[in-house]
Amino acid sequence: MSSSGTLGRFIDLPPPITIWLRAIIATLTLFILIKILKVPLSIGWGRQFNLLFISSIFFAGHWVSYFYSLQMSTVAIGMLSMFTYPVMTAILEPIILKTKFDKISIWLSLIAFVGVYFLAPNLDFNNSVTLGVGLGLVSALLYSLRNILLKKNISQHSGLTLMLYQMAIIVLLLFPIVFFFDLEWKTRLTVETWEALLILGVLTSAVGHTLFVKSFRFFTVSTVSILSCLTPLLGTGLGFLVLDEVPKGRTLLAGSIILATAVLESYRSIRSR
Repeated sequence: MSSSGTLGRFIDLPPPITIWLRAIIATLTLFILIKILKVPLSIGWGRQFNLLFISSIFFAGHWVSYFYSLQMSTVAIGMLSMFTYPVMTAILEPIILKTKFDKISIWLSLIAFVGVYFLAPNLDFNNSVTLGVGLGLVSALLYSLRNILLKKNISQHSGLTLMLYQMAIIVLLLFPIVFFFDLEWKTRLTVETWEALLILGVLTSAVGHTLFVKSFRFFTVSTVSILSCLTPLLGTGLGFLVLDEVPKGRTLLAGSIILATAVLESYRSIRSR
């Protein structure tokens, strides 16, 4: 999943178009995997499907706002601002799922959130970087809500099946939006762009996010969220290797804070088991 930041910066398309094409590729990949592995496709059409549909809306909004954030800032800033979602998850999960508050997870999440302070150069939203941080925070909120709603379904259905439905719903949701953009974007679909889209759809989405969803079986959403804070650090490394984006001192400090919370939460999770 760490490749999303670099690919989001590399692909020169409007974010809704990128996400739509990403979801199409991921849907086809997941359908093939489900057929090969003979995973059940049915999930029913009751309350659980309604929750899945709502979580898919949040997921689509998360991806689009996240890719706009990447385009307005850098890989490191876009990913780190979005990965404040553990803060929101640690607070929202007990309220929505009616579970016990984990005080230590909340404190660790708040420490990770402090890193946002070092990302934004100022509070001027005319500054593209500040706006990118703001969109990253919107993306974080939507991602947190999506993960919590999905937690309600994960115990009954395969992660592959849930991701297939989510990707298919995102394809349908974003299809009308495609016509709001000038068709000029089609001329930018070069071989390199298609290669990046395939990596984004197959590895980042179909494989990475399915493994992410499956991890909900073994940990709370808050724990998974904090552990996944390693993702922006790996993504920053990819941004440096592929795009020559060198993070500045403030960004490195923010990354160090997030890394510390991830390591501490990993240690707590292992000890508890």
